[in-house]
Amino acid sequence: MEHFYTIQGEGMHSGSAAYFIRLGGCDVGCHWCDVKDSWDINAHPLVEIGELVKEVKKSGAGIAVITGGEPAMHNLKEITAQLKKQKIGVHIETSGSSAITGEFDWVCLSPKKRKEPLRSALKLADELKVIIYNKDDFAWAEKNAALVSKKCKLLLQPEWSKAEKMTPLIVEYVKKHPRWHVSLQTHKYMNIP
Repeated sequence: MEHFYTIQGEGMHSGSAAYFIRLGGCDVGCHWCDVKDSWDINAHPLVEIGELVKEVKKSGAGIAVITGGEPAMHNLKEITAQLKKQKIGVHIETSGSSAITGEFDWVCLSPKKRKEPLRSALKLADELKVIIYNKDDFAWAEKNAALVSKKCKLLLQPEWSKAEKMTPLIVEYVKKHPRWHVSLQTHKYMNIP
């Protein structure tokens, strides 16, 4: 769908320079999604993997983040191999609703209730980032936290339109359950993509 060099705005790598590769196609369809334009897999022109890798290399980025839409819908073996061959760290942001292919240095799994993550995806997660839209989402977070490895970082992030209401609840939850961390969409505060 698009690709650009920016600052990672959320999660454990927030504040790091990163080249984003946003793939078209999503079979999850969250009502609060902030990139609904990515859902239609056929709405975006195809780009050669080699051209994308050249753009990432040219930017000077040390990290490429493959996101979507739902990037795990695609076979990512070739793009991750080419990025790694160029000594670029490769991250993915996925709901885990499809099997994850390719080789990644960091897997950010953000599970969605509309289409639960696969067990195989949960096992690969380095970071579990749960979006908090309402109070019921804390139970959803704990359900998924029980399925990831002990080394997986646990994050709670307010859904942007509910941030004012949910952030105080997240803060109190993290204070009571300190294995969790707060994640904010800092790129939105900075007004960058």
